[in-house]
Amino acid sequence: MTPRERVLAAINHQEPDRVPIILGVSNATGIKMKTYQKLKQLLGVEGEDHYLYDWPELGTAVPTEAIFQRLGTDVRPVLDRHPAANFQANASREPGTPFIDSWGIGQVELSPGDWFPHINPLADAQTIADLEAFNWPDMDDPSRVAHVRAEAAALAAENRYAIMATPWLLFPLERAFQMQRMDTFMMAMVEKPDFAKALLAKITDLCKQLMGHFLRELGDNVDIIKIGDDLGTQTSLLMSPKMYREFVKPFHADYIAFIKERTKAKVLFHTDGDVFPLIDDLVEMGVDILNPIQTSAGRMSELAELKQRFGHKIAFCGGIDTHRVLPFGTPDDVRREVKRVIEALGPGGGYLLASVHTIMNDVPPENVLAMVDAVEEYGRY
Repeated sequence: MTPRERVLAAINHQEPDRVPIILGVSNATGIKMKTYQKLKQLLGVEGEDHYLYDWPELGTAVPTEAIFQRLGTDVRPVLDRHPAANFQANASREPGTPFIDSWGIGQVELSPGDWFPHINPLADAQTIADLEAFNWPDMDDPSRVAHVRAEAAALAAENRYAIMATPWLLFPLERAFQMQRMDTFMMAMVEKPDFAKALLAKITDLCKQLMGHFLRELGDNVDIIKIGDDLGTQTSLLMSPKMYREFVKPFHADYIAFIKERTKAKVLFHTDGDVFPLIDDLVEMGVDILNPIQTSAGRMSELAELKQRFGHKIAFCGGIDTHRVLPFGTPDDVRREVKRVIEALGPGGGYLLASVHTIMNDVPPENVLAMVDAVEEYGRY
């Protein structure tokens, strides 16, 4: 099979020739720069380093085609960009000063090369009038998507790799957290529910506005649309299922419906942590692929039950542990983990192998290669 045929078979719950690999194509399936540089050195690959979204503060590498091929990645990315004016402002700022995105959210350098969202432009907002007075970003700025049509068309003309499109939106709940602070917004859902819903509604409308432009530029040249919102913790949910269904699910459902009305692409929903209690909700809303299957988190470790209960309804992407195995295990430990996960999630198709979220800077490059090479050994159907 070609890589694209392999991916399409798997996400349509058919067995391809081997388990597909998704690695390096979004911030949820990426490789942080320090590990990427070590990987290049190990493989003897030279060339300039580039960051995802041309955003060094995000810290995620864009692999070269040579690295993509060595990793066996069956997918290639199409991304949006920061608006040109915002990009230029950040490119010309003083070194070490905060990176401010088009929403007014600021990434602050905590230590050399390590950045964290720490400037929250709506931290003091408490009323719907405060939201109406805010200077919201321009989602019609054409520089956000000016490159998308040509990039997607070139990949489609090659017709070798599946195309996964990932506009950088952060999505309704996470964007609310970064606009206000996570603790502030969580309290707002309890103390000021009308305000919280109004903020989620405004963010969702802006996400849809940009997604509409993005999808128009893609046309039919896309196989997977990646969206998401982190809903879980290491042991449970961020909020009760009842609160999720009242506050957040209506906006997720609206957003997914908006996407599905405009494309035949499958929807990949990224959500970290133990989200087992919400999988039926995700299926009901039309999610086709669940990522990252954080096997270190609560009931997401119960792979056999995940496959038995949901494997015919939703495809799984991820599953290779970045909490302990990839950073601290040996290459043999990694191979055993790949074998275990494939044996649980692979039968009948419906599984795409990836690390649980981005491969961080503490992962040895030898373990990255052990992960992808083990797919060749254990992932053949």
